[in-house]
Amino acid sequence: MDLDAFAWLLTDEGQRLLARATEMTAAADPGKDASLAVQTALRKDETAAHVAAAMTQVDLRRKAGAKFGDLAPKMYFTPDGLEQATRLAVAHHRAARLRAFDATSVIDLGCGIGGDLIASSRAGLTAAGVDNDPERVAVAQANLDALGLAGAVTVADATAVDHSPFDIAYADPARRGAKGRVFSAEGWTPPWSWVETLFARDACVKVAPGIPHDLVPDQVEAEWVSDRGEVKEAALWSGSLASTRRRATVIGERGLATLTSEDDPGGEVDSVEEFLYEPDGAVIRAGLVTAVAAGVQGHLIDEHIAYVTSTASFETPFARGYQVVEELPYREKQLKAALRERGIGKLTIKKRGVQIVPEQLRKRLALSGDEEGTIVLTRVAGEGTCLLVRPF
Repeated sequence: MDLDAFAWLLTDEGQRLLARATEMTAAADPGKDASLAVQTALRKDETAAHVAAAMTQVDLRRKAGAKFGDLAPKMYFTPDGLEQATRLAVAHHRAARLRAFDATSVIDLGCGIGGDLIASSRAGLTAAGVDNDPERVAVAQANLDALGLAGAVTVADATAVDHSPFDIAYADPARRGAKGRVFSAEGWTPPWSWVETLFARDACVKVAPGIPHDLVPDQVEAEWVSDRGEVKEAALWSGSLASTRRRATVIGERGLATLTSEDDPGGEVDSVEEFLYEPDGAVIRAGLVTAVAAGVQGHLIDEHIAYVTSTASFETPFARGYQVVEELPYREKQLKAALRERGIGKLTIKKRGVQIVPEQLRKRLALSGDEEGTIVLTRVAGEGTCLLVRPF
């Protein structure tokens, strides 16, 4: 990003260009290359650098709607900053947890474009951020200013900052490098060895949802969070912020629900009953599937498979429920005949614990009936099983 062009974009003249670019893009013919046409028209009156800066923000604001909702049209982004930013609903949940523990100030050690700073400031926390990238710092400050929020950001090395004056230290280590995603925690920026030093105090660290359980230190709470059915991240809470060992938090249209290791009595394995439950991904990552089983008065269908079954029908935020209609043949040829016999032409295939690619299987089945159906391909007590189910 051209920092000079971005700074100009924040001026009155730049804001007029940005508004014009937004309006022209919205009115452009979607069947044509709208962006190129708008850029060509704008360059008659503006420099190429200024037009590029404006069009970049128009495009990124459109993409940012999924993460930032109604705030996106007022905000600024960089491509990598948007990709790495926390969804606003998740950031708000985290900020609310901080307020619940009576925190009044937080320092974001690697603030990126300021997504978590925004949530913290909106929650009433005194928020400050540092980042070693001048572009991200400029964008983060612009976002706070655009939304009328208090907060300060500066260019600095997170590992060299004195964070002791703040109630909470928050960090989101970068998990991407020049060659793509970094899978080794020590390869993060800052590395895991530095992250561990934060756990000696009240801190929260955002990590990838695939973090191994054995990497989480004792006395640190690991929380997996899903938003609208997608597992977005895990957060590690230390010091007085840690209230359990493992937690699954589910954010949905009706609000937020949370499940902890204290809710998990363990569970048994038994045969498939009338109802089948597919736990949310955050529950699975947190290893709390048997807690869901307890909540629906059920049990596992296999000790290695994250499906729960019960004789009772429950509505739970932690799992999607299905009524088991019948068991169908697991072998492909017999399954195809059974589905055709039932007139099923549109088929949803769910699978867990079996080596099947749903798209390829659906193509081989070549169904053509008028009915819709859902099958679950999985293992029950170690045996391949196909269940015809009905979502509820």
